[in-house]
Amino acid sequence: MSALPQPVVRYLTSRASKGPWCITGTERHDFSMAVVIPVLAENATLPATLKTLTANPPEYLAKTLILLVINQRPDSTVKDKNDNQHTLRELADGLWKHPGLHLAWIDAASPGLELPAKDGGVGLARKIGFDLALQRLSFEKPDPLLIALDADTLVRPDYLPALQSHFRDAIAGAAVVPFCHQAGNDPIHEAAIARYELFLRSHLLGLTLAGSPYAFHTVGSTMACRATAYARAGGMNRRQAGEDFYFLQQLAKTTGVATLCGTVVYPSARSSARTPFGTGRSVNALLAGDSTAVLFYPAACYTLLGDWLQLVNEQLEADGETLQRLAEQYGPPLAEFLQNENFPDIWDRLALNHLRPKARLKAFHDWFDGLKTTRLIHHLCAASYPRCQPEEVVPQLLKAAGLPIGSCLIEQLTILRLHQGALA
Repeated sequence: MSALPQPVVRYLTSRASKGPWCITGTERHDFSMAVVIPVLAENATLPATLKTLTANPPEYLAKTLILLVINQRPDSTVKDKNDNQHTLRELADGLWKHPGLHLAWIDAASPGLELPAKDGGVGLARKIGFDLALQRLSFEKPDPLLIALDADTLVRPDYLPALQSHFRDAIAGAAVVPFCHQAGNDPIHEAAIARYELFLRSHLLGLTLAGSPYAFHTVGSTMACRATAYARAGGMNRRQAGEDFYFLQQLAKTTGVATLCGTVVYPSARSSARTPFGTGRSVNALLAGDSTAVLFYPAACYTLLGDWLQLVNEQLEADGETLQRLAEQYGPPLAEFLQNENFPDIWDRLALNHLRPKARLKAFHDWFDGLKTTRLIHHLCAASYPRCQPEEVVPQLLKAAGLPIGSCLIEQLTILRLHQGALA
């Protein structure tokens, strides 16, 4: 076992999850990659995920730990608890073995090992898996990888090679893998997941056009990072939903997030009520006939966002009041948002602490992060630009990006999938 780098040692000492959990299934400490998969009542879907992983080249599987985190809270349903225990029994009996697959698991579901009721969710499950996996990695060069996947997501045979190839030369410490949702069970389900994915892709396109440094997908099953980048970002958070958004935002601030190419992952299109927002909830609402469940942000919001980011970039030597006054030319909603965020004082403090323009701009983007970007867009929607149907906004964004407009939503989704690397 190689010595752990200091950032990893500091992280494990001060911020790693504390609890009774341990890894079962392997004693190796020399893996160069770890794929961590939270499992909550996934006995029916997990086999397909593992099968697609097994199709990766043997030489990559030989150095990859596949780590399942079987998890639940005390208030989980009896059905979910029984499903988890069934999975644990089958794992212990060796029924999940695949040739060449180094499969291990963490029991966070049995009595005394369950996740806490207060903050036990997918965020904590991922965190436990990542934290324990850190101690099973070899830190001989290159830096080992921590990879997030879900128990209902399929991967391609080039999944592990593409990850290793990307990080061999990447500057950013983290990456997101292009994704494409699996097909729905029927035409209605297919239309629902297509609409939701089109929303995600049009939002990414809007952020990209605006020049936001937070223009990347935040889907849990697409995340990967170097182990030291994980430690420097403070590790995974414990959120029950949105854990992927906040984790990637922190990685973007510390070591950067890039978009990987060369492979695609395929998350499930199934509906779910496990989290308060996200794919499952949105699909559920659309299937129930709620056409307002997934409304799109107007193109004007991204235009204003881009104007604001460009203004800051061009006026790095200005003081806070001047920037606030200049922002007023773009309309009252932006100026009001900035005033409510106490921007003039914030900017003056940033300028005082970061004298060089490049450092000042970095500090600004750390403050005006992905969350503030989303809050600004929501403020603009509430004040002047109501959220709308995709037919009103997607063609505008495609045209602004110099892409074909397409004749229907499905064509537009295909155009964006291709543009964003999901049909590679």
